[in-house]
Amino acid sequence: MTRPSRTRVAVVGGGQNCEHAVSLASAAAVADALDPTVYDVVRLTIGEDGTWHDGARVLPLGDAVAVLQSCAAVLPVVHGPRGEDGSLAALCELAGVAYVGSGVGAGALAMDKWATKLVAGALGIATAPGLLLTATSAATYAFTHPVVVKPVAAGSSHGVTLVREAAELAAALDAALALDDRVLVEDVVVGREIDVAVLGTADGARVVSPALEIVVDGWFDFDAKYGGGADFRIPAALDDVARTDLEQAALAVYDALGCAGVARVDFFVTEHGPVLNEVNTMPGFTEQSQVPKMFAAAGLSYADLLDRLVRDVLPA
Repeated sequence: MTRPSRTRVAVVGGGQNCEHAVSLASAAAVADALDPTVYDVVRLTIGEDGTWHDGARVLPLGDAVAVLQSCAAVLPVVHGPRGEDGSLAALCELAGVAYVGSGVGAGALAMDKWATKLVAGALGIATAPGLLLTATSAATYAFTHPVVVKPVAAGSSHGVTLVREAAELAAALDAALALDDRVLVEDVVVGREIDVAVLGTADGARVVSPALEIVVDGWFDFDAKYGGGADFRIPAALDDVARTDLEQAALAVYDALGCAGVARVDFFVTEHGPVLNEVNTMPGFTEQSQVPKMFAAAGLSYADLLDRLVRDVLPA
């Protein structure tokens, strides 16, 4: 009996940004979880210097594109700028290769926290009051009350600082400007941190995951996210009205940005309703990450979630 041929897929990890190590972990987990009887997995890595690698072999960009074109689909598991921001989607589009996840426009909009705020505002979805600063305008910004300072386009809480007093402001602005030439300064929102994932399907339907609440003693920073200091509670304890409000807001933002595949939509839930924090079109994707845990709670295993994402983009 002839064994059915396996589907060749590329998993791309790494990247040229501060989320390089997190992306490596996500990509390794994704590649390991794809069923080896179904998929022939090619593992590609983008170095912090932008160099592409196939294992130990360095690939010129043209050769890397050729490898991508030899695959039926690409899983671009690169978080942050020059990856999640639509860059890899654009490369796949130009190469004519099917890929998992959001397209160029959605990736770029969602990565840009200021643009996401504008989209949410047009939808009537609340966000934290805030303003956009550049290096020039940051020099004259005066502290008046506690704020959160963050780069406009970065993830994993890199460059994000809770500024409680004036003496902390300059260092916070410097940290954010080191990662981006635009900075978002937002009022502190008091509420529960609750995330919802949305999974788009090939037929246009969207599936909303159970909500996940992040419970942490203090600030949900990089160490809390990846050092085991946060407790994820799934499903989050919500009444029917609050859960419906969250799900409808998540779907509205997902659709307005033009997302595809899976996206994580992060909220603060306050006494006045949900407040959008940010949208991640390529969230952390190890089996212990938020999105896989949310869908596992709904009965969709990590391996099955990945299989579904790939199958939905394969050519008919």
